[in-house]
Amino acid sequence: MTAAFNLKQYGIETETIYRNSSVPVLYELGLRLEKGTAISSVGALMTYSGEKTGRSPKDKRIVRHPDSEKNIDWGEINMGLDEHTFMVNHERAMDYLNTCDHLFVVDAFAGWDPKYRLKIRIVCTRAYHALFMQNMLIMPSAEELANFGEPDYVVFNAGGFPANRYTSEMTSKTSVDLNLERREIVILGTQYAGEMKKGVFTVMNYLMPLENVLPMHCSANVGEEDDVTILFGLSGTGKTTLSADPKRRLIGDDEHCWTDDGVFNIEGGCYAKAINLSAEKEPDIFNAIRFGTVLENVIYDKDTREVDYTATDITQNTRASYPLSFIDNIQVPCIAGHPENIIFLTCDAFGVLPPVSKLTPEQASYHFIAGYTAKVAGTEMGVTEPQATFSANFGAAFMMWHPNKYAEMLAEKMKEHNTTAWLVNTGWTGGAHGVGSRINLKYTRAMIDAIHNKDFDNVEYKTDEAFGFQIPLSCPNVPAEVLLPKNTWEDKAQFEETKKKLIKLFNDNFKKFEAGVNQEIIDAGPTLDAVKA
Repeated sequence: MTAAFNLKQYGIETETIYRNSSVPVLYELGLRLEKGTAISSVGALMTYSGEKTGRSPKDKRIVRHPDSEKNIDWGEINMGLDEHTFMVNHERAMDYLNTCDHLFVVDAFAGWDPKYRLKIRIVCTRAYHALFMQNMLIMPSAEELANFGEPDYVVFNAGGFPANRYTSEMTSKTSVDLNLERREIVILGTQYAGEMKKGVFTVMNYLMPLENVLPMHCSANVGEEDDVTILFGLSGTGKTTLSADPKRRLIGDDEHCWTDDGVFNIEGGCYAKAINLSAEKEPDIFNAIRFGTVLENVIYDKDTREVDYTATDITQNTRASYPLSFIDNIQVPCIAGHPENIIFLTCDAFGVLPPVSKLTPEQASYHFIAGYTAKVAGTEMGVTEPQATFSANFGAAFMMWHPNKYAEMLAEKMKEHNTTAWLVNTGWTGGAHGVGSRINLKYTRAMIDAIHNKDFDNVEYKTDEAFGFQIPLSCPNVPAEVLLPKNTWEDKAQFEETKKKLIKLFNDNFKKFEAGVNQEIIDAGPTLDAVKA
């Protein structure tokens, strides 16, 4: 508690403010005052986020303002809000915060590069939220905190109080509102901590392109030769697994920026999925769960406090939040040079894409905009084949400019720094899901190693007639027949039919971007005409 610190400039009169509190203090307050909070057998703080156990993208709004309106790609993701309605929600949040006996404040940084970092202030009502954001942001030193001054952005988390559904433009009792001009985010009706983290990322995704900096939803690591690799990928593609490489130092697992000087991590911690977590498959994450880690919505034994990571009683989206310092092999400060390699990870459950292929800068821009992966057939009646998922820039929910803005920046930086792009399929081989099998993880790791060891520099390639990318015909420690998908299918005619189906899905998805995308990027997409009959 900081006696001299107050929030009166925001109209908040609450006197007891816990600012950048120690972990033991936050544990003590959380355990004493917050429902569903407990300590796990290894010392992590287990918390319960309430009704909302994931983000609420349909309840996110951005205030329309003449200064920023023309830059934003308005639509189903970036939905508008008028200033008056924002202030109604803002007032509701302030009224709620003023009813609280105590509040928590986290003053910290977003961005490891001092040239671009933002000073972020989190105002919240729960010790759980404060500890979560102290893990996820970059914590200031005592001297930096003493000289922190006014923040660049403030997040008012009043998530324990609902929005008024009868307020215009509200779709539910949950509302997450961003006002770029006031530099504020207001959260109502959800206590899911990820809304704060992704709110800050959304702000960075808007501000960084204004400074010719590319924000990226990706993981990044660096090798012994200081060679940097960034990995893009949607959920389930292996982004976290493959970036945690014992031979390379982790820069970060989720949010980065590419500047004129190189790459920096936006965050100070990791937010890992905990579902089915095991020491064998994910030792780095498993060993990072200890005193200071926040475990969200997990099921545990009431006597032993041992966590059952397979349990989905509350949600499948169980999570662990911990500081980067809890990982052994990290790059600190989390800044490195320009990427030598960009890897787009996709889990192609159709079994069509090769396990590794090399992309031109234009093809890289195309696949970056497409953001493709495929999920396996679900449990719904009648759903018997894979479901394609496309998320622009591999993170559409957080991108505020048109996807082409980010894609053009990516292509420019790749050309300027001679970066090579690769498409790596961690999905199916020998047939689609239900017929084929998942590509062996040790083969995928061998292909990633081959990229880093430059083993593909002097091998023979085959150009795919439909997608146009180049497929290496040999790779150390990988059987040659695995590299060409068609070779692994018994039914070659079925392979061609499935390939046509996937290309059509790509083409149909990309139509919505074509009006704002350069022709050379459109031309880099797959063509149905090239597929054999």
